[in-house]
Amino acid sequence: MSQFAFLQREWTAVFDAAARAETAVHADPRTACFYARRALELAVGWAYKHDASLKLPYQDNLSALIHDPSFKEAAGEAVFSKARVINTLGNRAVHGHRTIPLDDAMVAVRELFHVTYWLARTYGRTARPAPGLAFDAHALPKATPLRGQTAEQLQQLEAGLRERDEKLAALLADKTTLDEELKRLRAEVAAAKQAAAAQPDTHDYSEAQTRDYFIDLLLKEAGWPLDQPRDREFEVADMPNNQGKGFIDYVLWGDDGKPLGLVEAKRTRRDARVGQQQARLYADCLERQFGQRPLIFYSNGYEHWLWDDTRYPPRAVQGFYKKTELELAIQRRSTRKPLATGEINSAIVERYYQTRGIRRIAEAFERDHDRKALVVMATGAGKTRTVIALTDLLMKSNWVKRVLFLADRVALVNQAVNAFKRHLPDASPVNLVTEKDAEGRVFVSTYPTMMGLIDETKDGQRRFGVGHFDLVVIDEAHRSVFQKYRAIFDYFDSLLVGLTATPKDEVDRNTYSLFDLENGVPTDAYGLDEAVRDGYLVPPKAVSVPLKFHREGIKYDELSEEDKDQWDALEWDDEGNVPNRVEAEAVNRWLFNKDTVDKVLEHVMTRGLTVSGGDRLGKTILFARNQHHAEFIAERFNANYPHHKGEFARVITFKTEYAQNLIDNFSARDKTPHIAISVDMLDTGIDIPEVVNLVFFKLVRSKTKFWQMLGRGTRLCPELFGPGKDKEFFCVFDYCQNLEYFSQNIPATEGALGESLGKRLFDARLELLGELDCKRAEERPPKAAESRLPPPGHPESDDEVRAQTAALLQKEVAAMNLDNFVVRPRRRLVEQYARPEAWAVLSHDALSELSRQVAGLPSELDPENEEAKRFDLLILKIQLAMLRSEPSFARLRDQVKELADLLEEKSAIPMVRDQMTLIQDVQTDEWWQDVTVPMLELIRRRLRDLIKLIEKQNRKPIY
Repeated sequence: MSQFAFLQREWTAVFDAAARAETAVHADPRTACFYARRALELAVGWAYKHDASLKLPYQDNLSALIHDPSFKEAAGEAVFSKARVINTLGNRAVHGHRTIPLDDAMVAVRELFHVTYWLARTYGRTARPAPGLAFDAHALPKATPLRGQTAEQLQQLEAGLRERDEKLAALLADKTTLDEELKRLRAEVAAAKQAAAAQPDTHDYSEAQTRDYFIDLLLKEAGWPLDQPRDREFEVADMPNNQGKGFIDYVLWGDDGKPLGLVEAKRTRRDARVGQQQARLYADCLERQFGQRPLIFYSNGYEHWLWDDTRYPPRAVQGFYKKTELELAIQRRSTRKPLATGEINSAIVERYYQTRGIRRIAEAFERDHDRKALVVMATGAGKTRTVIALTDLLMKSNWVKRVLFLADRVALVNQAVNAFKRHLPDASPVNLVTEKDAEGRVFVSTYPTMMGLIDETKDGQRRFGVGHFDLVVIDEAHRSVFQKYRAIFDYFDSLLVGLTATPKDEVDRNTYSLFDLENGVPTDAYGLDEAVRDGYLVPPKAVSVPLKFHREGIKYDELSEEDKDQWDALEWDDEGNVPNRVEAEAVNRWLFNKDTVDKVLEHVMTRGLTVSGGDRLGKTILFARNQHHAEFIAERFNANYPHHKGEFARVITFKTEYAQNLIDNFSARDKTPHIAISVDMLDTGIDIPEVVNLVFFKLVRSKTKFWQMLGRGTRLCPELFGPGKDKEFFCVFDYCQNLEYFSQNIPATEGALGESLGKRLFDARLELLGELDCKRAEERPPKAAESRLPPPGHPESDDEVRAQTAALLQKEVAAMNLDNFVVRPRRRLVEQYARPEAWAVLSHDALSELSRQVAGLPSELDPENEEAKRFDLLILKIQLAMLRSEPSFARLRDQVKELADLLEEKSAIPMVRDQMTLIQDVQTDEWWQDVTVPMLELIRRRLRDLIKLIEKQNRKPIY
């Protein structure tokens, strides 16, 4: 009879896997370890599904599930440690190629017995196992003919089982009737759990066995074989006891025969720190005997402490150092250089606040002996460069050898890797997302990728041991990162530097406590206001919006600190909602309303900051609520602006294929898309200086996330709006009261109120028509034939210029989309002036009406080069000044001469050389003597496409 029979009634799947593990212990230890882990996976999965107090972590793999604080609290340290042992042995069986010894299989099944006993005792609804039930290794089935499985075969089996589990989960998820059944089961499980908690658990979990095995297991994972007599129970003299001697549980030796470390093991039920003084005395003995002081570890199997008493107080660790790591730690006692006098590389950072931040971190590490630092620095102020320069200083000073840089987006990982390669190439930066097996000194990774790599072992040893990294950097340190991924920071015993763009007064107090800092007092801070004053960043300005979703309830800052903690800790769903909040339905109705989306798009397109002389909306990030919302917005944009052919506004999310290619295009100043509709992907870390409009079309709950999103617009961008016209601020369109919610009093702006280059051209051409009509009326009566368009070629008379100018305007009006919501209110006039005959004779009232009602409406003509259009406007101004006998004619004429002079310097370019005679003539006073409108039209046509060839630094903002 199976020793796991107590599972059979309520946990059939767990029982089947456990029974297979039990049967295979003697016959095939590798298979036994595999099925032990499989049974654990099923048991833990069942607990998460049926126990509402267990909160699903960031990933649903076994390691993440058993390390989640809610599981550790429910199961207790003993069961948690046993689960870790089973998971480790199972991973070794599947991914390792060394022979799995019988003892490991025995341990895996023994520990599984205790874990499943806890499961049945805690959650059993029909019958619980007897308190005295014990595991009997002698009762395990003896070896029977069984074909042993290889690691590769078990990997295939594992993949097949996982695929089956996923298919079953998907099938069950589709059956809504199971929701009610799950609620009923959860209620029964909760009652069973409460009843079990009322009775003391007297089961013997064999904690001493687990302790001894777990310490051995962790040491072997760190590469300590423990196969020499001197490795265990090493005798030392001169101990202050009656015998005058002692026996060190474990000594970790260097290749030179000197001790690198020692481990003092205490009983599981005792605090590991009870062994601190005994371990120190052992270190004194070893130092006297060998002339080298070892690092001190003491452990009770569950808790492990490291004490390098030459520099730091004791600290909790997750395991033991490898030999090379211990050697390096001891070497640093003599090779570590002072940070205070170390040189900061000015080629990496040159701004005063970056240098100050590095010095303050160095002071915390060196003078104060701290191991953690938190730096507040506004987005765009150069956090990554600061960290690279800090890394350089620490490496040159022999404080660190290997660095781990963590970010929450693949795009941010790519950016960081590129920055390290550019500024610190000798550190051999490694992108762990794409190069999991590469080696270097700086490793950059996402949090989930690192979580997966921590568990990987090769031939029983972990690649990334607890002492692998000397410095861990968190790119955007805030509460949610620690809630999800704290296991990473607890695992690696390293210096820790956190970066955040959230203003220091708004960083939550839990983040400060995690860095052992006083609330509101980071290691260093450089905020947005300071960066704007110093000229390193540009500020936001809020555009008044015509419609808003009105959020209910009090503002974030009006919550008490305790309420803020509870609010921030709530489990938000993928839509950004707190479950069971009625507000979600109202938000959906508003956000997914066609009229709402159309009005938002119209407002952004007409009031957003523009480039290309005001003819094109500047780079804009629109923050959407979810994937469906983003796609709906894109659908409405394409319906209203079909002439952009689906390229102007694009959805860029984690579900978008080739998203990085779209981001690269969005980052290019003149490439489409110009509107990025994003869900989370562009909220943080994307460095695009050209962004001038941010559209908050979603409710933001997290203050940290709000500041990250706001930071997308802060970067400087020289000459974005033309020669000599830099980006000075960016616009915020907030349609969901996020600014009010987070109490942000951002200065207001009306948005892009200035006339676009296209509208100015339209008006100037209308004025030219009016002046030519007046001149013609004074000279002779008009002829009907003159309303016809002349054949292609150069104009020879004012009439031809007039007709061709009218034709340009008529063509622009005819290309206006009558279904566009901006054009729609002017439909009557647009239809009227889309006809060529409407332009034959224009009264003063008609010209005024066209300027007020039609000029500036979006047209679907192919876009033209901005420099060519600016030159068109310059020539139009000269023509008007000449016709009106205005004094500005001389100044405008000189501007044309200057441009011609600059073009002459480009004579090596064939298209310039073809027009060289005209270019040279225009620079002479004789050419301008008695100049005519057709002559000016001639130079406009011949030179407009050449102006872009003049370098921007030479092209003064004169036209």
